Amino acid sequence: MVDESENDPEFDQSGPAKPRCEREDALFVLKRLRDANYAAYFAGGCVRDLLLGREPKDWDVATDAPPERVRALFSNTQAVGAAFGVILVRKGGSAVEVATFRADAQYVDGRHPTAVRFTTAQEDAQRRDFTINGLFLDPLKDAPLEGQVIDYVGGRDDLKARLIRAIGDSNARFNEDHLRMLRAVRFAARFGFAIEPTTAVAIQSHAPQLTRISPERIADELRTMLTPPTRVEAYRLLDSLNLRALLFRFFPAPVSAAQNDRSVSVFNATAPDRGVAFALSLAAASLDEQLWRLPPATDPRPLFQRSSVQKVVHGLRQSLKISNEESEAVQGALEGISPLVADAYPTVATVKRFLARPTSDLSRELLESLRITGTLDAARIEQLQRQLGALEQTEFAPPPLITGDNLTAAGMAPGPAFKRILDAVYDAQLEDRIATREEAMEMAMRMS
Repeated sequence: MVDESENDPEFDQSGPAKPRCEREDALFVLKRLRDANYAAYFAGGCVRDLLLGREPKDWDVATDAPPERVRALFSNTQAVGAAFGVILVRKGGSAVEVATFRADAQYVDGRHPTAVRFTTAQEDAQRRDFTINGLFLDPLKDAPLEGQVIDYVGGRDDLKARLIRAIGDSNARFNEDHLRMLRAVRFAARFGFAIEPTTAVAIQSHAPQLTRISPERIADELRTMLTPPTRVEAYRLLDSLNLRALLFRFFPAPVSAAQNDRSVSVFNATAPDRGVAFALSLAAASLDEQLWRLPPATDPRPLFQRSSVQKVVHGLRQSLKISNEESEAVQGALEGISPLVADAYPTVATVKRFLARPTSDLSRELLESLRITGTLDAARIEQLQRQLGALEQTEFAPPPLITGDNLTAAGMAPGPAFKRILDAVYDAQLEDRIATREEAMEMAMRMS
């Protein structure tokens, strides 16, 4: 089986791994192919974006020139997906992807075809995912933009109708490449389009197949769709298309048949008009998943305790293989809330320690969402927010007046008591009950 390159024009990669391609460099490549008597067009996402009035991020070229001829025509090339006919041409400061028109053989793993054969533009369009991505454009044709478009799949009509529609047989498209289900959600949310009903039904039917895709690839798609301001719509679509539950399939099973109101969503309330870190999206979504599973009127505060949070992170690592950094951020964002919402109102030292946490900003975003949704005591959270706002203007994380070395130098034997003593002394320092090293040592010695 050949290994499909992510640089395939259908992939529409938006991350930093794909070098930016400037239009003039791509046009130079296209003209040279045409001068050599090959068909060559702009293809895929750049055509779609032009017709939507958006600035394309990349300019991909599709041609009937075989890969070996592409490499012969240009001096600086890289075969990033030669088996799929994808050649990277370096021109100026750009990396121009040139793909030979192709048709795919059978897919056996839900992601990659076993082989390809090179073919015509019309047949190439038929193997792509959605009609809005199956368009070609002839920039050398003396005509307005609409007249330069070559449309074999009805993509122009679907762009005007604001629809995401699978090309050809929807079931076949998703059976070939299961990741297309997430791509449909991503495009619909990004552009504010609806998913055409037959395509939506096919996604719902094939949703269980998503588990055949590597967790890392699923996470890549989610990082793109669940971080921009359009993520609330993506989240809604994931839920309505039966895809969302797959992301949390390793969470503990519901404890009761009676569940909380699913219309109350921490995710939807979290910074709805701003982009957010992926870890914050995951933390908010995981709270929804757990809160919805709880019986009504259940105290949600245990969800922020370490044992519960660790289960959440473990489940996300199983389903998405998120990075260590992302795992730590999710854990910190959720765990940081626990001492703030305990029965007793937190001490000044506790609040200052919270502010010093690297994930305090994420926790504060979640606190606001928990206030908005009424999940936790709104009055308590508002009081905390005022206190946090005041304390963050101060030196809330000063260096400790004493360390373990000071205790050892004073003749104290290292042991478990060290941490208890140092924590108590630092709390006293944070609360301005002591101000000098001498006072800190005196307190430590009394506790020893």
